[in-house]
Amino acid sequence: MKVVAAYLLAVLGGKTSPSAADLKDILGSVGAEADSDKIELLLSEVKGKDITELIASGREKLASVPSGGGAVAYSAPAATGGGGAAAPAAAEQKKEEKVEEKEESDDDMGFSLFD
Repeated sequence: MKVVAAYLLAVLGGKTSPSAADLKDILGSVGAEADSDKIELLLSEVKGKDITELIASGREKLASVPSGGGAVAYSAPAATGGGGAAAPAAAEQKKEEKVEEKEESDDDMGFSLFD
């Protein structure tokens, strides 16, 4: 990631095609170790390509990756008409939270630090 970040910083700095030396200088300026193999791999992959097009295609690929698994699980029962089953589960979860809060209040063992 730091090699990619250095490459993007070089591009933002005005270099349309940063060299390995440019990336090493950027990484060295912040005390990061520059791995020549990773730098050469990155430069070979982006050679002759426009960085804005690469970022746009990367965004398209990331858009197809599922994320936020919890939100999908909660919204699925409501969409299928099973919303009645979700309500008891939510009530049960609230009861568990209340029990946990009560246990936490017993941590003072009957006396206070400032008594």
